[in-house]
Amino acid sequence: MKPDAYSIKEKIGVVFQDVAVFEELTVYENIDYFCGLYIKDNVRRKQYIDDAIELVGLEEFRKFYPKQLSGGLLRRLNIACGIAHKPSIIFLDEPTVAVDPQSRNNILDGIKKLRDNGATILYTTHYMEEVEIICDRVIILDKGKVLATGTTDELKEFAKIEEKVTVEVNDLEEKYIEEIKKLKHVDEVTYNGNILLVTYKKGKNNLIELIDYLKKESIKYNKIYSERPTLNDVFLELTGKELRD
Repeated sequence: MKPDAYSIKEKIGVVFQDVAVFEELTVYENIDYFCGLYIKDNVRRKQYIDDAIELVGLEEFRKFYPKQLSGGLLRRLNIACGIAHKPSIIFLDEPTVAVDPQSRNNILDGIKKLRDNGATILYTTHYMEEVEIICDRVIILDKGKVLATGTTDELKEFAKIEEKVTVEVNDLEEKYIEEIKKLKHVDEVTYNGNILLVTYKKGKNNLIELIDYLKKESIKYNKIYSERPTLNDVFLELTGKELRD
């Protein structure tokens, strides 16, 4: 792409992981500057700026300077600057890193609105739960190589586990843990604190059979629930569980 290819650039929005705004400009002025790179009509630009501010929830902070904003608000401003000109393709590089839960939810809601309004979102993140919320198609990369691609349901087929059962149980004796490991279809059993996690490779009635075992041994538990593999399980399955630098 040539530096003067504005007809192409105006269709693209980029939100970097590192916040890139002007400290000497207010929230409104920052968004106005970046939007003005592509939208010259004053009336339309003002409407676009108002739309961006509303999208990221910065209505009360229009006149604030970046140094007056929290980390979460700064990231919201960063997103508003990148998408204010209403691009049809938006690149988002880990936009929720190190933000509070409220800001994170606000950011994710805003991204979903952009997607639902027709924008194509290219989203990079290490948070697999965000991928499940936002993405229609997923690519798992490791050290620059594509390990898997597909919908979330298709990728979950890569997991070598069928089901995870979590039990909240106090003071479970080692002998019971060893016996649970011998139950049908059990792949792995861990017990940390008061949480028993039983992972199954296959089978459809695993939860019922585990409940029957606990009842037979008169083991009292506070709660028990079953879940299918998550994208996080798939990611670890494909990339390995060892610590990275």
